[in-house]
Amino acid sequence: MRIAVVNEVSASHRNHDILAALDLPGLKVYNVGMSCPEDRPELTYIHTGLMAAALLGTGACDFVVGGCGTGQGFINSAMQYPGVFAGLILDPLDAWLFSQINGGNCVSLALNKGYGWASDINLKYIFQRLFQDESGGGYPPHRGESQRESREMLQTISRLSHRGLMEIVQALDQSIPKQLSKCEAFCTLLAENGGELGDRLAAYLKGLS
Repeated sequence: MRIAVVNEVSASHRNHDILAALDLPGLKVYNVGMSCPEDRPELTYIHTGLMAAALLGTGACDFVVGGCGTGQGFINSAMQYPGVFAGLILDPLDAWLFSQINGGNCVSLALNKGYGWASDINLKYIFQRLFQDESGGGYPPHRGESQRESREMLQTISRLSHRGLMEIVQALDQSIPKQLSKCEAFCTLLAENGGELGDRLAAYLKGLS
């Protein structure tokens, strides 16, 4: 599974903890946000929400790990876009239930609020449980079929209620995508793994730089 990590500025000092916790078999991790507070460009959750949508919407990755101080900003930002199904994850049980019931493609982590002693271990256990079983298995098991139907309906609602990704990016205040054009690792992943739409989007961002 291809995982993209998109840290924004307020939680960029947790990037090392996230990467260490994602050191699990079967995961290919792309670190495309901020790695420390001194990194440039400086990204807020407004930027990383769009990054998550672009990477998932083009197929450049399978799953996005993001967050912010409380996790609330990033999840709200990311879910403004089509095809992003995110969960706010605080502990390993949240992670496993999100995987089994919601089968989403993005998680938001609280990386400042309540982040104390052994929180790096909590992150490790979160990712172990998140990727422990095949996504969408259902819980309790007898609710699995109903939960699958709900996921499919939500995907339909997402398609119906949003513009296309390229149209959204072009309609945004251009200061937002222009900031992403400065993120070399992000633009490279988009162009190399995102197919035709990823190429178009990467070229558009390059034109803004």
